[in-house]
Amino acid sequence: MMMEQIIEFISAHIILSGAFVAILALLLVDIFGSSLRGYISATPVEVTQLINREDALVLDIREENEFHSGHIVNAIHIPLGYLKDRKVELEKYKNRPVIAACRSGSRSSSACALLKKEGFDKIYNLKGGMMAWQHASLPLDKS
Repeated sequence: MMMEQIIEFISAHIILSGAFVAILALLLVDIFGSSLRGYISATPVEVTQLINREDALVLDIREENEFHSGHIVNAIHIPLGYLKDRKVELEKYKNRPVIAACRSGSRSSSACALLKKEGFDKIYNLKGGMMAWQHASLPLDKS
């Protein structure tokens, strides 16, 4: 009886049912996506904890002018376009957490995927990027 009502509801409200399934799928991807991707999105506060407690490395993959406008203290700068060619420079950090940072958090996800392929295990993506870092009023190095 219950199954018949569900089927009747779905057929009567196909758009609503489709929207529900789409939202449910997006929610599941958001919840379980980081384990599937192989890296974790970390908020600015979580990043500061990783830096302070686990000596995490910050990898800033923005372009030169973006980097010099302000970056996280002690960040290593390798623009995303050069990361594949310069990945050897990061080998010595394989046992440390590595946090990829860009302007908004979208480009750095590509860097995280590349690092995962190269065998890095503790990879984090700065959620919201440097915009979120600045919004949280965290310190920037402008040198």
